[in-house]
Amino acid sequence: MKNLILVSAVALLLASGCDNDPAAGKTKVEATTPVAAPAPAPTSATKYVFSAADSSFDFTGAKVTAKHEGKFKEFSGTIALLGEDPTKSKVDFEAKIGSLEVEPAKLQVHLLSPDLLDAAKFPAATFESTSIALGGKEGASHTITGNLSLHGEKKSISFPATIEASAATVDVKAEFAINRKDFGIVYPGMPDDLIKDEVLIKLNISAKKS
Repeated sequence: MKNLILVSAVALLLASGCDNDPAAGKTKVEATTPVAAPAPAPTSATKYVFSAADSSFDFTGAKVTAKHEGKFKEFSGTIALLGEDPTKSKVDFEAKIGSLEVEPAKLQVHLLSPDLLDAAKFPAATFESTSIALGGKEGASHTITGNLSLHGEKKSISFPATIEASAATVDVKAEFAINRKDFGIVYPGMPDDLIKDEVLIKLNISAKKS
């Protein structure tokens, strides 16, 4: 009887955990071998800049029993736009891992520790686009492909994004999930409260002409 109760409790816990999946219904990117970056954008390209002052870089992670939303408070990047055509453009991005902010404070300390992101050893995450193509999943206007460097690992990823470009601004919105294990972040959590592999990334970029 006790064993039956225990099995039922575990099953209920796992079932409730399904509701905490941050990647449910979202694009899950495949991390592959990094590819060679293209040549720098031509000097005729217009440079746009963005940072945490005018944009947001949010994330959602989860364990079996709870979901946690956080953000990075320090990041910056550039978009080199040629002829207001995103497919002829290049994106470079850097986020300071130590600027991560999430509640509760105890979780924030744990995420930044060597157990997970190890901010002291790997202080920054970077992304460099290698191509931008028309069309994308979930009704996105484009698909951005590039090399993501995180936690000492460098992998190529592709994700859908909605891009609106004009003479004054370039706005980019994207929502996709990465698998933390693809980047060597393998801390499992407690046996009865496992950390989910996927982390949802939410970007809302507003780049201004520099």
